[in-house]
Amino acid sequence: MGASTARKCVEVPAGTGRAVHVTAGERFRVVDPAGGQVGDVFAFAGAEHHSAAHTRAATSRLFPAVGEHFVTDRRRPILTLVEDTSPGQHDMLIAACDPERYAALGAPGHRSCAENLRETLAAVGHDYTGPTPQPINVFMRIPVDGDGRLRWLSAPTAPGDAITFEAVLDCVVVVSACPQDIVGINAGGLSPLAIEILPRNPS
Repeated sequence: MGASTARKCVEVPAGTGRAVHVTAGERFRVVDPAGGQVGDVFAFAGAEHHSAAHTRAATSRLFPAVGEHFVTDRRRPILTLVEDTSPGQHDMLIAACDPERYAALGAPGHRSCAENLRETLAAVGHDYTGPTPQPINVFMRIPVDGDGRLRWLSAPTAPGDAITFEAVLDCVVVVSACPQDIVGINAGGLSPLAIEILPRNPS
C-alpha cells in the first residue's frame, strides 16, 4: 500500500474536506497517514447520496463489512467496501458534526464536517442543498454496549492504515478529516487524511 501505486493522491488537510470524482468500477482508498484520525465519507450520484440508514437496512448490519455495498437514499448500491487494512472499526450510527453540535459543546464557530461538506461540494460545482447525509465514519470507534449505550473511543488506526472502496455508480466522493477535538474520537489531536485513486486493473 502507498501513494506510489495510486493514479492520483489528494491530501485532506486536518479539519477540512476534499472531493474527488470517481467513475463506476474505479477504486479509491482513504488513508490515515499519521494514525488515529477519523474521516467522514460522503458519496453523491446526481440527486442521490449514500445513506447510512438505508445501508443498515440493506445489509442488516450496524457497521460496514468488506464485500458489502453502501446504498443510496433510493436504495441503489453506490460504493462497495473492497479492502480494509485498518483494525476495521468504522461507524454508520453517528451524524456528521455540525455547528449546532459544537455550540452544544460550548465551542460556537468551530469547524465541522457538515460545513466541510458544503464548502467542498461548492468548490467542485455540485449544487446539493439538502440535509447533511449521515456519513460513513471511517476509522471511528463507537461500540454499542449490551445495554444499548454508545461509547466514544479514539480511532484505533496506525500510520498508513487504509480502507478501499469501489464505485458502483459515477459519483462525487467527499472526505472530511473530522475536526472534532472536544470529544476524544481523534487520537492525539487532528491530522490529515489522503484520498488515493487507484489504477484500474487491466481487463
